[in-house]
Amino acid sequence: MKLQTNLLVIIGPTATGKTKLSIQLANKLEGEIISADSRQVYKGMDIGTGKDLDEYKYNDKPIPYHLIDIADPMEEYNVAQFQKDFYRVFSDIMDRNKLPILCGGTGFYIKAVLMNFQLPTVGPDKKLRQELETWKLEDLIHELDKISPGASAKTPVDTKRRVIRSIEVEMNRGKGRGEIKNQKSKIQTSLVLGTDYPREIIRERITFRLHQRLENGMIEEVELLLQNGITHERLDILGLEYRFISMYLQGELTRGEMTTQLNTAIHRFAKKQMTFFRNMEKNGIMINWIPEGNLESALKIIKA
Repeated sequence: MKLQTNLLVIIGPTATGKTKLSIQLANKLEGEIISADSRQVYKGMDIGTGKDLDEYKYNDKPIPYHLIDIADPMEEYNVAQFQKDFYRVFSDIMDRNKLPILCGGTGFYIKAVLMNFQLPTVGPDKKLRQELETWKLEDLIHELDKISPGASAKTPVDTKRRVIRSIEVEMNRGKGRGEIKNQKSKIQTSLVLGTDYPREIIRERITFRLHQRLENGMIEEVELLLQNGITHERLDILGLEYRFISMYLQGELTRGEMTTQLNTAIHRFAKKQMTFFRNMEKNGIMINWIPEGNLESALKIIKA
């Protein structure tokens, strides 16, 4: 099939079948999947991040995927690094006459590619981080806007870690640009599809999936990470599943409390994802919403 786009993007909140749809489309369109997930980059974090690597096949035909299992969990991986890695993989896929399919729920990573953010490649400042970690979230946001007026409206500020990283970047803006100036020209046109389910169904899918992952060894996965040297402090910033299971393993929550609170937190996270995607639309990124991630509906839009 001759396409009018050379980058297909599949987005959506958690538990809405993005990976399934991207695999189906990769099979139909001779594509390769580029993961846009800020946690699936880390090795050893499989169940909690929903990697499901066995899914990357269609009728036993392997579907190539990229940017999964590329970083150590103790290393910091950020949007600037993702952008650089994305363009490298994108160019490689294009050179082999395949279709790049960017798929994931980390909206900021996807937005950085589609809007060609010019991000400074600034390393972490450990001394600054230690100082700022003692601040309250609202004070950090105020400091960010003091350094760069309006910055808090352009970047996620829901956690201290993200705001501290933004402060680092804004303090060093202009001191180290990434090597991405002319990369956007390689993306001639992009087509963005979003997997869409009624909110109640998303809630049911999130709850079912959480219990399934707990039964399949998610707690044991976190225990193994701890045995391999990952600290509870690091787990706290590696996402909801790792944070709440860490609290359970430290005796701060019972298993029942951990499950209930984690379930509620994931529901809230899904709502935040949708808010971010709606804001992307307000920024001029057109998202074609596909009811229940239906393959035929997606193909009709792609062929149009």
